[in-house]
Amino acid sequence: METKLSVRNLRISFRTSNGKVQAVRDISFDLAKGETLAIVGESGSGKSVTSKAILGILAGNSIVESGEIIYDGKDLLKISEEDFHAIRGDKIAMIFQDPMSSLNPIVRIGRQLTEAMLLKGKARQRESRSNFNTYLKTLEKTMIESVAKGDSARAAKISENCKNFDKFEFKHIELEKAYKTAYESASETVDDIDKLAFELEKKSAGKDAVDRLNDIIVQTRATVNKYVVGEEHKDEVHSLAGSLMSTYNSEKKANDYPGTLKILYRIRELCKEGVEKEAPNFFRMGYYLTFSGKPLPDMPVGELNDYMKDYLDKEFMLGFISDAETALRYSANRSGEMMKKAIDELNAARPVFKRESLDKKECYAKYKELSATVKSCIDPLNVTKDSLTFTFSPSMKSQLDTYFHGIGANKKAIRKHDADQRKHDRIVAKGKKPEWEVAEANTVDLELIKENIERIITRLVDHYDELLAALPNRNFREETVGSINYLMENASGVIEKVTRRVAKHRAIKLMDEVGIAEPHKRYRQYPFEFSGGMRQRIVIAIALAANPDILICDEPTTALDVTIQAQILELINNLKEERKLSVIFITHDLGVVANMADRVAVMYAGKIVEYGTSEDIFYHSAHPYTWALLSSMPDLDTDEKLEAIPGTPPNMIYPPKGDAFAPRNRYAMAIDFERQPPMFQISDTHFAATWLLHPDAPKVDPPKAVVDRIRRMNERRATGNE
Repeated sequence: METKLSVRNLRISFRTSNGKVQAVRDISFDLAKGETLAIVGESGSGKSVTSKAILGILAGNSIVESGEIIYDGKDLLKISEEDFHAIRGDKIAMIFQDPMSSLNPIVRIGRQLTEAMLLKGKARQRESRSNFNTYLKTLEKTMIESVAKGDSARAAKISENCKNFDKFEFKHIELEKAYKTAYESASETVDDIDKLAFELEKKSAGKDAVDRLNDIIVQTRATVNKYVVGEEHKDEVHSLAGSLMSTYNSEKKANDYPGTLKILYRIRELCKEGVEKEAPNFFRMGYYLTFSGKPLPDMPVGELNDYMKDYLDKEFMLGFISDAETALRYSANRSGEMMKKAIDELNAARPVFKRESLDKKECYAKYKELSATVKSCIDPLNVTKDSLTFTFSPSMKSQLDTYFHGIGANKKAIRKHDADQRKHDRIVAKGKKPEWEVAEANTVDLELIKENIERIITRLVDHYDELLAALPNRNFREETVGSINYLMENASGVIEKVTRRVAKHRAIKLMDEVGIAEPHKRYRQYPFEFSGGMRQRIVIAIALAANPDILICDEPTTALDVTIQAQILELINNLKEERKLSVIFITHDLGVVANMADRVAVMYAGKIVEYGTSEDIFYHSAHPYTWALLSSMPDLDTDEKLEAIPGTPPNMIYPPKGDAFAPRNRYAMAIDFERQPPMFQISDTHFAATWLLHPDAPKVDPPKAVVDRIRRMNERRATGNE
């Protein structure tokens, strides 16, 4: 399964006047494409800090002490704010706890929904054009190296083929753009007529009916296209659009609209037929019209697509794919050779970064050498970015910068701490009780940084070993087809122009999708005119406006009543399935995610204490903190008193020496107060950090409340009532 996001060894602290608060302490997890990962824990466990780090919105007093957050070949902890603009809200979106804090109270909802669409649409067009040009140019260069091998005539033919590919892609773009404009106009017209016609029949149309009719008129005139509303209907379409408003105005006084409805239903009939027509393959059509010198054959669209495919394969595509496959194999093998060299250099460099005291000049020189070697391992024809390779250089530089800056910063921090301690001691010596405590010195852990550098090197070496082992079994024909599809997708992306009219229609459609009644009317309203549940739906719609890869939900149901909570959870689940989203759901309530999470990470005091599938966590939980959370969940099947978790979370300025949950854990052993437990592996998918899993630990059963709950859940599951 494709990994969309990878968090590794993340440590985040915050500077405060009382000392350094260790909010997130060495956590790691992956988020797969199309899955929901729930992060569960009490307030202060580090859940929201983790989500804000992913989105690049940590507070100014934050300290990222170590770790990586890898997305699309980038480490989100190392990229600039400018680079984050292309990701935040576009590729990774977030729904916050309080919807009102996410909405501008003096701006209409419609504008807040369309703003991101208009801004991101232009950026995506530029990105698509750049991706297409860069990849095709690189492919051409590699084909000449691997196929022509110095044969100038063969090289010239390859260059001609690539230029021809670019040339007929322009025709493809032109044809598909005209079709999409007509298709989207027809689709929008059908939706708009369905709603407005119903209101006119019920004589309940609002003041915005004229504006909506004008929109329908503009859209109707744009539907004429051979493959949507055919040219044979052009005169009729323009006649219907031209008479619509005058007919409505003549019937408005009587509030009875038979003539208007007749026109609307005929327009709808034409548009509906157009939307349901089979679309031609414009990629194939682009080649045929550019190079055949003949008009398109007059035949049904399905037969036409097959005919154009045969023509394209015979005249161009099969030969182009063969050359491209050779280029992809050549590029992959060249990258593999560089990986072998990189493995040797990385292993040889380890002692430089393990010395008791690192030498600045030596370390930076070695870092530059390694960065150049690792960069040469990048396969420019692999459309899937190798995240570990891309992030090696910025990760190493960040660690070295932190180390050598920390040497001087540590001296200052220790001097300040010593001065504060002397001041504190003088007050005590005078027989007074100070109103403040001396905070620990806010120092950089230099040994931890050296461990981080070693981890970065080891992980990349292991990764290259895996890639080299898999290289002989790669299906380059399949990858070549994927590369052609990548070029086609980016060519299509160039035509995705988002106008204000298109943005408005998408916004209204989004509002309808998230369950907002009367979206045309609501589009022009302000946030204060919505209920709390409706505002949260609007925030979800805004988050989805740019069609992100990842959706982060930070306790989105906390401020809502139970009924609305259930509706919002069902909505998020449905949207995830429909849009193939990857979701991170943050909550303090395990019950909220019982029916929507694929995997669950239970956090306590900045650490993940248990990690597994929903089945693992709800039916086979192993950590006492997870048991405590399950015991505190309300259950309609029992009238037993809920068990509160005793005590309070620890002060993370002074984190406990051993297991942070030990003082609140009725099952705690002596070792829990002395040493942090490692993450024990229970199964391939299930892990827990508790000494109870040690082979020498006494056998302990979960609390009776948890055992009874699991029994009831199993009974419901057996009868199909879960």
